[in-house]
Amino acid sequence: MLVLPLTSAHAADALKYEVRIDAPGPLRELLEKNLDLVRFRGSDRIDREQLQRLVRVAPEQIKTLVATDGYYSPVVSATYDREAAAPVVQVKVEPGQPVRVGEIDLVLQGFAPNPELPADRQFDVNALKSGWPLKKGSVFRQDEWESAKRSLLRQVVQTRYPRAQLTDSQATVDPEQHLANLRVALDSGPEMRFGELRIEGLKRYPASTVANLNQIRPGDYYSEASLQSYQSRLQDTGYFASVEVSADMNAVLTEQLDAATLTPEQNAAAPMAPLPLLVRVVENKRKNVSAGVGYSTNTGNRASLTYDDLAIFGLRSKNALTLETKKQTLSSNFYFPVTADGYNDSIGASFERSDISGETTSVTSVAAKRAWGTPLLERSLTLELLSETKTVAGTPSTTSKSLPLTYAVTWRKLDNLLFPTKGYAINAQLGGALAPLLTDETFVRSYLRGVMYKPLGPNSNAIFRGEAGALASRDKNGVPAVYQFRAGGDQSVRGYGYQELGVQQGDAVTGGRYLATASAEYQYWFKPAWGAAVFYDAGNAGDSFSALHPKSGYGVGARWKSPVGPINVDAAYGHAVHKYRLHFSLGFTF
Repeated sequence: MLVLPLTSAHAADALKYEVRIDAPGPLRELLEKNLDLVRFRGSDRIDREQLQRLVRVAPEQIKTLVATDGYYSPVVSATYDREAAAPVVQVKVEPGQPVRVGEIDLVLQGFAPNPELPADRQFDVNALKSGWPLKKGSVFRQDEWESAKRSLLRQVVQTRYPRAQLTDSQATVDPEQHLANLRVALDSGPEMRFGELRIEGLKRYPASTVANLNQIRPGDYYSEASLQSYQSRLQDTGYFASVEVSADMNAVLTEQLDAATLTPEQNAAAPMAPLPLLVRVVENKRKNVSAGVGYSTNTGNRASLTYDDLAIFGLRSKNALTLETKKQTLSSNFYFPVTADGYNDSIGASFERSDISGETTSVTSVAAKRAWGTPLLERSLTLELLSETKTVAGTPSTTSKSLPLTYAVTWRKLDNLLFPTKGYAINAQLGGALAPLLTDETFVRSYLRGVMYKPLGPNSNAIFRGEAGALASRDKNGVPAVYQFRAGGDQSVRGYGYQELGVQQGDAVTGGRYLATASAEYQYWFKPAWGAAVFYDAGNAGDSFSALHPKSGYGVGARWKSPVGPINVDAAYGHAVHKYRLHFSLGFTF
């Protein structure tokens, strides 16, 4: 039973009344939001006569509302004391047995097999049918019925059949049998393929800057996912203030006008001319300077200054100075235009000084990197020359140099790259300095990390993370600290300081040969953009497997889906140190 408080005090002449709704929780919420008796309460236009009319029509309105939630035979009443100075309207709803989905008739017209394609590249009509979300025996709700039809159509129009349309949809409800038999007919329309590339808006850059990032070839089937992927690659270059990638809709309109005189069968079979792939860009200003301040729960206070130049001898330059409490970095990188084969080449130099857990390092590096692939499968090869000076807990400084080569690969299979809720991502690295050339200590290093998202319901999901690493060398002291392993911090074991877990050396913590961490997190989204989480992390780094005694941390957190990515705020308790720590992180790190 819910008593809704009076809200009509703002209108001196309004009739004051209460509404008490006796109904199961979900239906009660539905009526609170939509029932006129509740919506108009407090209006200065409501007098006794108007209230009597609202009470009289309320049962029919309630029946209409609860029918949208699957209840077609409710017992409903709405009464009140007409003589009371402040009437109380009693609404009672006994929903009865819900109507459930009965027979489902999905009629998919068109979708003729293409004899030119192998079986594994044909459009999978069976998968489309099996993916119908409103299953037999489920409660028939109007919003889910409409959503199921939209989902079916969306799955088709985003692929090679963008002109598909629903030609019929019926839900025949039998209140006595409590069944709703469904029929949906969808016509595929003709297949559509991409044509030639057309580019608009280039002024400073050659057409190859856009064309070399295009993985869509003339004759490929139309795909919205391919268009979005291409647009993302262009935006990521930094060359453009805005990018729009689309199929030429003028050709679509022409086809539709020509098809207007055809029968549905002729229209489905009519071949469509390839649609030009249209790219419209607005170039970014060539030079940009920005400054910022912030705070990281890993590395403390932060001030940054960046300078970008998009055209230095045909290269894109990014330069940054970052000053943090525990780390200071100066870097300059130059990026070559993407080659016709899809390679992203870059060269750069950096200097970094850090003071973390009693270990102070100063590293100068020069690196060359080649990256290639797609967001689903990224690969890179990096050659780096490092010179490092290290001081541990006041001991005399040591200097080392190294020339490691590292190969890295990242696999992603996620439902959303910005706000993933289902799927996985894996990153693997293998490298080292295998020759004594410009190297004081040869070594081999491997590293693996992964994250898996698993939905548990419409408003909840689980996240599992893990990482492992190993370093092989004769003498660990000659290996640069950046290639050794430590744990702890926002993206590692929460409840501990940044890289606080490792090998104890006096009063300092240094890197180890081995690493192992794991995390389990449960998230519940009580609003589309707001959620809460509970988590448990464990892990450690050490010079032997026996030293990997896991240190655990656990706690609760808040989640917000901001426009730039998920923002996470966590309060974690480090079991080994008996302290609470606040952690803040932004974005999805894979």
